[in-house]
Amino acid sequence: MELVEISYDHARPIDGYGPGFIRIGAEAVPAPVLVLANSTRPWGGETDTDPLLTLAGDVDVILLGTGAEMRPVPTALREALEEAGIGIEPMATPTACRSFNVLLSEGRRIAAALLPV
Repeated sequence: MELVEISYDHARPIDGYGPGFIRIGAEAVPAPVLVLANSTRPWGGETDTDPLLTLAGDVDVILLGTGAEMRPVPTALREALEEAGIGIEPMATPTACRSFNVLLSEGRRIAAALLPV
């Protein structure tokens, strides 16, 4: 089996996570947080739709890390994002972190909205 090293070009992958934080580029950022390829932004959680809606046209999908376990996307959040043309995929936060890195390495237009574990 051939192993291929992943390259993120100028993007910053998620390095890890723990109780109340997400680690990006060796810096622990308090969660909840909105993670993009080259930046992080504050996010107030599932009722804070404005930071997510500002991504319209810049991202195709937001990975919603719902904490330690997967939960459904609140209806109001899903409807607001769909109206703005942004897809949303719910998953547990650890899974969202790993998926973000894989999609980031592929050059996809993604963001991750992550609740604490």
